[in-house]
Amino acid sequence: MEHIENDEKFAGLNVNSGVAQQPSVNPYLRQMKRAKRRLYSAEEYAGGILAGNISMLSQAVTLIESNLHEHQEIAQKVIELCLPHSGKSVRIGITGVPGSGKSTSIDSFGLHVINGGHKLAVLAIDPSSERSKGSILGDKTRMERLSQRREAFIRPSPSAGSLGGVARKTRETIILCEAAGFDTIFVETVGVGQSETAVHSMVDFFLLIQLAGTGDELQGIKRGIMEMADGIVINKADGNNIEKCKLAQAHFRNALHLFPPTPSGWTPQVLTYSGYYDIGIDEVWKMIEDYMAFTKRNGYFEHRRHEQSKYWLTETIEEQLRAHFYQNPEIAALLAEKERAVLNAEESPFTAAQVILDKYFGKQP
Repeated sequence: MEHIENDEKFAGLNVNSGVAQQPSVNPYLRQMKRAKRRLYSAEEYAGGILAGNISMLSQAVTLIESNLHEHQEIAQKVIELCLPHSGKSVRIGITGVPGSGKSTSIDSFGLHVINGGHKLAVLAIDPSSERSKGSILGDKTRMERLSQRREAFIRPSPSAGSLGGVARKTRETIILCEAAGFDTIFVETVGVGQSETAVHSMVDFFLLIQLAGTGDELQGIKRGIMEMADGIVINKADGNNIEKCKLAQAHFRNALHLFPPTPSGWTPQVLTYSGYYDIGIDEVWKMIEDYMAFTKRNGYFEHRRHEQSKYWLTETIEEQLRAHFYQNPEIAALLAEKERAVLNAEESPFTAAQVILDKYFGKQP
């Protein structure tokens, strides 16, 4: 289109035609052939994991997190092959309110573990967006020192909409990490909520990180979470905040006395520390070691592991049943029909549900 400004009657004006509109997609994109990652057999994955190959471990964890049926079949075979070589680690769940310094603390705790001659795997559960289903997966950037160590394996995983933000496949990932030679496992949750119940069912020690000076400390945490905690630590006990942390420590200790005795017989401790300045890290880790020794002596350690295995057996059955039920085409059609009947007050929800279940179990045509 010619510019009217270039007409001779507009003296002194000249408008260039400009540059043609460039395509929004790289024209060379089709020429670039992306190398497709090879899918190994279950035996090859398991062999690489047992040999300590981190690349194989990462790829196997990706298969576990995949929803593709082909990937799930291989992943389950890999888990079965690695299962006899698992169970020899110390599993620690770490939770706390947002901003309590979980990632910074894990960085400090992790270095302490590695410097003690251990290998550490950190499974950081990142919340997924309810809209886009995406996750930032940025926990590794806040573990700057730990991410540089070869003895550490840090794996951020999206919660993918599972209960309370806990990744559905975290327990299977723990098995692979143990088979790869990692003798200490950290499971970091997204924050205080329902996710802690799931994490508590897969770890040996449950650590709760709290802050001082944020108002009424006893209102900042739910009673159920405190009852699950095997140890409570108050972060950022440095500088002018030390006295506030000591006061919060006294409040939490008094609150714990009101709770019934723990099943393990262990009395949860309340400690203060600073994850940023690495103050009090030795005391926190000694508390965890004392707990492990205590529960192994009285047999609670093995009892808890057995209870966790039974819990995940029933959880998996319920999950598979739920998926099979809602993916059944006949049930989906009947469910839509009964929903309309319930909304129109033609049938009660209980009667409609019974009809649907009878249809699913084959009790009626």
